[in-house]
This record gives sequence, structure tokens and C-alpha cells, in this order.
Amino acid sequence: MITQKKTVVVNVPVQKVYDYLMNPLSLLEYWPSIIDVRDIQKLPNGGSKFNFTYKMAGIRLECTSEDTEIIPNHKMVNKSTGGIDSILTWTLEPTGSGTKMELAVEYNIPIPVIGKLAEAVIVKINEQEANSVAANIKTHLEA
Repeated sequence: MITQKKTVVVNVPVQKVYDYLMNPLSLLEYWPSIIDVRDIQKLPNGGSKFNFTYKMAGIRLECTSEDTEIIPNHKMVNKSTGGIDSILTWTLEPTGSGTKMELAVEYNIPIPVIGKLAEAVIVKINEQEANSVAANIKTHLEA
């Protein structure tokens, strides 16, 4: 598995960041490669289960995502399976009047789909995308 981490301070309270991240439709605003979110079901743990379409290197991948661990206003763990298997862990900490937000992404590149030679390029693209995700959340919530 490949792991990438990003940390950013968002100048809004933890509750606002948490509420935004807990809404699966928000993915369409901040995650550039997610092109569709559908079939959202609320789970007893307060999270959601849903399907989404992700575009990697020009290839559409169909995935199912489920919030597997929720600690309100502190931690959310989301597991996705299907076209790409990943685990996203969001950690939130109050800092002054804002929120320190960390995103840790663990994923496997579907090598048969993408090709072994493209793996290093995809990792670099995903690194840039993680930067965009953090920046997009910050920009949207601080607006």
C-alpha cells in the first residue's frame, strides 16, 4: 500500500470541518478526481455508505465507500473498495480558533488497469491531488 499524508490548518471551528467532511456530496467540491457520488445510505455509526466514480489516469473506476470508524469532531476512517482500494483517515484537532486537519490516504494502484510503468507517475499525480484536496477544503470552508 502507498501512504500519503497532508496536514493543513483551516481557520474555522472543528465542528464546521467535521460536518463538511461527513457529507459525502462534499467530495464533489474538494476532491478533483471524484466525478460522481450516489446511493448514499446513513449508517448507525453516524457515517455513510455510498458509491462513487473516480477518474485515475483517464480511466473511470467504480468504487464503494463506507465510514468504518467515527469519533465525532476528532476522527473519521473511510474504506473504499472496487476500482481502487483505499483507506482515508481524517484527524481533526482544535488549534486556536481553527482546526488542524490531517488526511492520511493509504491505497493500492490497480496495476492491471494502469500498468506497472505508470505507477510512479500515478503516485506523483495523487500526491498533487492530495495537496489540492487539502487546499480546496481550506478555501471552501474559509470562504
